[in-house]
Amino acid sequence: MALKAQVIKAQLQIADMDRHHYQDYALRLAQHPSETDERLMIRLLAFALNASEQLEFARDLSGEGGAELWAPNLHGGIDLWIIFGQVDEKWLRKASQQAGHVKVYTYGGRSVPIWWQQNQQALQRYENLEVWEISDDSVKALGALADRNLQLQISINEGQVWIADAKTSVALEPRLLKGFKA
Repeated sequence: MALKAQVIKAQLQIADMDRHHYQDYALRLAQHPSETDERLMIRLLAFALNASEQLEFARDLSGEGGAELWAPNLHGGIDLWIIFGQVDEKWLRKASQQAGHVKVYTYGGRSVPIWWQQNQQALQRYENLEVWEISDDSVKALGALADRNLQLQISINEGQVWIADAKTSVALEPRLLKGFKA
């Protein structure tokens, strides 16, 4: 018997002073039984960092290398494609060909520098690619916030992110490994 995904309800109040984006979002996410709380919260963090009216969670997370968060445009194309983890270069090539802007949010502690060293040179050719690293301490702190019903206040200013619920506050600063060349 297959295990069912757990539905997570998240109320986000986002104040992004870097992008001048101030909005409340009511989200429903599916957390697959194999997905950790940390990974779920990384998805919410990426949503907050890129929040817009067009941004949405992909319906199917089973396709390896597919966009997990994306912003489709009115012409049938993809403006923004977001992937998580330590992604294979061939999937990033595919994403870079299909989308105007691609972002990878990588995490995993000590394995990230190894992954980055192995892939950095190949990824430099993708001008529409950004790669961000979330520190292991930040990932653990975010995982501690996870709940089935989330009410989070998120403030973003000068690259620093503060995420708070009624009891706890987490401060983190994603580190840019590779920037987007417009």
